Amino acid sequence: MKKQIAYLVLAASLSLIPVFMSSGCAVTSGRETAKAYAGDKRIAARIKTAMYADPAVKGTEVAVNVLNGQVQLSGFVDTPEAKQRAETIAATTPGVARVYNNIIVGTAPTPTGR
Repeated sequence: MKKQIAYLVLAASLSLIPVFMSSGCAVTSGRETAKAYAGDKRIAARIKTAMYADPAVKGTEVAVNVLNGQVQLSGFVDTPEAKQRAETIAATTPGVARVYNNIIVGTAPTPTGR
């Protein structure tokens, strides 16, 4: 009897995995098509490449997220000029419809060790 219950719980758990694994993807949740997803990845790669090449922007400190051509920038830079330059790079990239610049000027907080 205990084995049957264990098998039933295992089967139920395994059957729910696809539901939870696919719920976060923009393509499977209907927010964008597979073609748009590929285009958004291409846009993000172009922006990151340009940021790495630009001496004013710390490309490793800025995160770029794209959904349907709308770009969100986040992270930390040292100066207001670097923040503006990152926004300019993103805005002038082909395929970008809008840029949300959530970059913070200043140093990144240090971890507390917890």
